[in-house]
Amino acid sequence: MSAPSRFPPLLKVGVFPEPVELALLETFTLAEFDDLGREGKPRHDEIAGIVTRSNYRISRELIDQLPGLRIISTNGVGYDGIPLDYARQKGIVVTNTPEVLNEAVAEMAVGLLLALLRHIPGADAFVREGAWPAMSFPLGTTLAGKKVGIVGLGRIGKEIVKRLLPFRVDVAYFGRSRQDVEWAYFDDINPLAAYVDILVLCCPGGPETRGLIDARVLQSLGPKGFLVNVARGSVVNEPDLCRALIDKTIAGAALDVFNREPLDASPLRDLDNVVLAPHIGSATHETRMRMAALAIRNLCDFFDTGRAVTAVA
Repeated sequence: MSAPSRFPPLLKVGVFPEPVELALLETFTLAEFDDLGREGKPRHDEIAGIVTRSNYRISRELIDQLPGLRIISTNGVGYDGIPLDYARQKGIVVTNTPEVLNEAVAEMAVGLLLALLRHIPGADAFVREGAWPAMSFPLGTTLAGKKVGIVGLGRIGKEIVKRLLPFRVDVAYFGRSRQDVEWAYFDDINPLAAYVDILVLCCPGGPETRGLIDARVLQSLGPKGFLVNVARGSVVNEPDLCRALIDKTIAGAALDVFNREPLDASPLRDLDNVVLAPHIGSATHETRMRMAALAIRNLCDFFDTGRAVTAVA
């Protein structure tokens, strides 16, 4: 139940973990779209803010139905599901929650990579199903000494590298520009893919990176190469990836994000050279509460002063 608030009501878009929703309800009145205008609920024109998560989309049509909308606050670093240019045209501020989830996503990337290389999900099933007494489990691949390519050497990318260096990996990276770091820089994704054994995607989503990883890149990565995606599903041409995995063009992939979420009928679900996770890169108790705290601070500061802490538009 929403507590009386000195702030205007918010539209909640998406499902939030219970502790996060309770934290929001301590400060704001929340409403879901289908309830707007019903008895005791805010009207469409009373909604001044949207609170959402990065894996949900905010459409132009929804924005147009909320004439009093002034801010969209997303719990997450990504905002490619929000029509940023349209929000700017409407004078609507968009905020995200950078920095607070970097470590959790980096942990997830390394965890997925190790699970993929060492066949950990398969090993778990092997023991549970009683196969161990009858046969040996297949050998895996070591991470130590591998060449790892980071696609998007931002905050999260640097945290991933920090966790990989103890494995004595050789790091290289691809991005919009060269950075003041010691690792090799590639201004073309294909030579990077050809150079490395493992390609880790942690770049932003959006038009600039849509379909960046396609059949050509996967061919360059090669039959001993592995792909890890903790960025956005849109960064990968998913049909090309499915074909590459089926044909063994690459050795395997570990994916926390997909073109359509939740993942429905997809060849990926039937392949044994893939590790799949349900978009849980930031899904720890500690991280989600830090994200919620920053999202709440953005909203409170905006309504109090007209300025948000981490505005992206």
